[in-house]
Amino acid sequence: MTENSKTQPQQLDKNYDPLKIEDKWYEFWEESHCFEADPAADGEPFSMVIPPPNVTGSLHMGHALNNIIQDILARYQRQQGRNVLWMPGTDHAGIATQNVVERQLAAEGLGRHDIGRDKFIERVWQWREESGGTILNQLKRLGSSCDWRRERFTMDEGLSKAVREVFVTLYEEGLIYQGDYIINWCPRCHTALSDLEVEFEEHDNGKLWDLEYPLADGGGSIIVSTTRPETMLGDTAVAVNGEDERYRHLVGKEVMLPLMDRRIPIIADEYVDREFGSGAVKITPAHDANDFEVGLRHKLEIIKIMDEKGSMNENAGAYVGLTREECRERVVADLQKLGLLPATKDYQHNVGHCYRCRTIIEPYLSNQWFVKIKPMADQALAAVREGKTRIIPKNWEKTYFNWMENIRDWCISRQIWWGHRIPAWYCDACGKMIVAREDPDCCPHCSSPNLRQETDVLDTWFSSGLWPFSTMGWPESTATLKKYYPTSVLVTGFDILFFWVARMMMMGLKCMDEVPFKDVYIHALVRDEHGHKMSKSRGNVIDPLIIIDKYGADALRFTLASSAAQGRDVSLSEARISGYRNFVNKLWNAARFTLMNLEDFSPDTVIEKSNLSLAERWISYRLNQTIGEVTVALDEYRFNDAAQALYQFTWHEFCDWYLELAKPDLFQNEDAGRRKTAQAVLYRTLDQIVRLLHPIMPFVCEEIWQTLPQVTGAPESIMQTVFPKVAAEFDDALAAHEMAQLMEVITAIRNIRGEMNLSPGQRLAAVISGTDEDTINVLNNSSDCIANLARLTSLTIAKNAVRPPQSAVGLAAGLEIFVPLAGLVDFAQEGARLAKELKKTEKEFAGVSNKLNNQKFLAKAPPEIIEKEQGKHQELSLKLEKLRVNIKTLEQVTES
Repeated sequence: MTENSKTQPQQLDKNYDPLKIEDKWYEFWEESHCFEADPAADGEPFSMVIPPPNVTGSLHMGHALNNIIQDILARYQRQQGRNVLWMPGTDHAGIATQNVVERQLAAEGLGRHDIGRDKFIERVWQWREESGGTILNQLKRLGSSCDWRRERFTMDEGLSKAVREVFVTLYEEGLIYQGDYIINWCPRCHTALSDLEVEFEEHDNGKLWDLEYPLADGGGSIIVSTTRPETMLGDTAVAVNGEDERYRHLVGKEVMLPLMDRRIPIIADEYVDREFGSGAVKITPAHDANDFEVGLRHKLEIIKIMDEKGSMNENAGAYVGLTREECRERVVADLQKLGLLPATKDYQHNVGHCYRCRTIIEPYLSNQWFVKIKPMADQALAAVREGKTRIIPKNWEKTYFNWMENIRDWCISRQIWWGHRIPAWYCDACGKMIVAREDPDCCPHCSSPNLRQETDVLDTWFSSGLWPFSTMGWPESTATLKKYYPTSVLVTGFDILFFWVARMMMMGLKCMDEVPFKDVYIHALVRDEHGHKMSKSRGNVIDPLIIIDKYGADALRFTLASSAAQGRDVSLSEARISGYRNFVNKLWNAARFTLMNLEDFSPDTVIEKSNLSLAERWISYRLNQTIGEVTVALDEYRFNDAAQALYQFTWHEFCDWYLELAKPDLFQNEDAGRRKTAQAVLYRTLDQIVRLLHPIMPFVCEEIWQTLPQVTGAPESIMQTVFPKVAAEFDDALAAHEMAQLMEVITAIRNIRGEMNLSPGQRLAAVISGTDEDTINVLNNSSDCIANLARLTSLTIAKNAVRPPQSAVGLAAGLEIFVPLAGLVDFAQEGARLAKELKKTEKEFAGVSNKLNNQKFLAKAPPEIIEKEQGKHQELSLKLEKLRVNIKTLEQVTES
């Protein structure tokens, strides 16, 4: 670490320009090795792994929130003296990346099969080299302080070795197996999907068809209800609930399957819901997960009627070659002609879609690779229940438990080309299968060189599940792994709690015998200002990169941090970001004022508490409290509370009050000792503020800190400073109490000025009357401060003082405050102005109230318009209240 020997202040530009400083300081941090972790260095370890964004991705507001929270933690923990590792990287994103490259080929008039697997994989790697780093460069614009030397990719050599090691180990232990099973199949992507890769959408235009199946003995018929009539071609049974008296007499009989002229049995199974439809259901074991289980229990025939493209195969009889949609139409029409479609009802239900291409999923019987997940899930459940890993907010634990307790075996094979190819080979000579850590040259059973590798690749989440330890060098026993595993916290969105977090928990416990992280902090969604999910179709997407160009990264960071309340979605608007840009400007201007008054100041100056004024004692006490509040809030992942505590203290106490209170001592007082003390308190307070704010607003805080004079031996960057600690010597509740009285009095005088429509520059007189002698003494000791901040020409503070004629009255801190207005206000003119304004506002208020009471308006208007009118209603209500108070005040003054 280079020492900073700068002892004299520098000056800041008049206006803060984020574009001018952000690249400069980011480059400085990287060149100064500020982000780098060293397992050999001192300090308690603090580690995080970045949720690896898809290599196809570009920065959106969800990424921004996630990485800003991580960066706040990384910077804060560095200032706390921890040895911090923040591991970056990207995910190969199997299906998504393959789709991108396939679209490129399609533009050239080619498909992947035209160029073959090897050439296609080359094209993907080429695309990755050219475009795959986009999102990581975008994360740097946010200020993300990852150790970029350690960047990993889920397909790099080290991670590929880890993937193969885990696969082979699980296979050897009997936890990976091949089997026929109903899987979620995407006919567009031509691949299996895990349960978590299926996204359900509510279809309110669905249909429920009643189909009539005649009994084979001619003695009647049975009605079955279905949402997928085309699958009836593969029916091998009709099922009823054994307790259902309507159908008990039919169990064991057979029906003739319409359109296929096939006899199938009527069976009893408790799976059937007597309340659904007719209470009898068709059983298609090859095309429904529940039907598959029923089929296994009853040893039913399994008939596949579709191929991998979602078209009807040779088992579909006359319907062969039709798409599933075309087949549905034909089957319904044909049943209608036969009089076997007694009813069609509108039906609202959830339908599964591919998370990548949005195609409706087809339950499909296929031979796939699976992980026997239950033994691993039990360990992961116990780890959270025993507190080895905390999930924050705690309410997400219930969701985690529910999913883990009802987990199905994990289908890990994907029928695509981009990804970790399954390390299994088939011998054409002897038919045996080989699963190995290294590519075999020949069959270990018969020595034949004629081996074919499995064409399937592993689910992307298989490699992602190893991320916390594979990125640190596992299966080797590296210094990084020993120092930083398990990681301290994982920051993630709730949408991948099961996709990723649960898999990492299971894999970490299995491979490392330790949980992968001590805490899991789950942040909410970023929505628009009306609470709607951001989407291109709505046109409400806020692009973080555009925002950074317009307002700077610090404004965006502070906005998201201040909104990141646990368990509550973030409502974001550009207006809010603009508001926090004003906060950055406020800090900048406060720093400029401070620096202009530190030219003859030495940073080695020691603050003697006995020399402090009331204002200095108060600001030191409030700084102390703020340090404590922010430290606890960050330790507890309450980022919004930390941000709001800093905002309140910096803007409303340091800028609005203390800087004004300090001015007389800084450039009016001839007492050199008083000026020196004022400078020392001002310097210390600003220095501590920028250190406190640095994790949230690193760029502006670095720029300000670099201009402050520094003691000899200071670090070269604010990143290397110590986070402020609570200082017991500044614990001064009495100063806070006395200052609160002072501020109340000044505020009361300012309120009278506003109520009487007097200009801020108008000098006033004031008389303060009270009965408590201690309060009177406190105010008399600070009368110069009151006169200065309230802009008074004269001030009288006394017990039981007499109210002057024609004076306004304010109440504060148990005191009466009189402000004489004779000669300052034309009472008749002011009364007329207020009456006119009141009448106009009452009319506006009535109009808005009528609109909000109109049921037709409420039924037809968009939610954002209603919200706007409600805001206007509240604003006018407050204005009316204020006008009535001002009129009453004027009446009291004229009567006195």
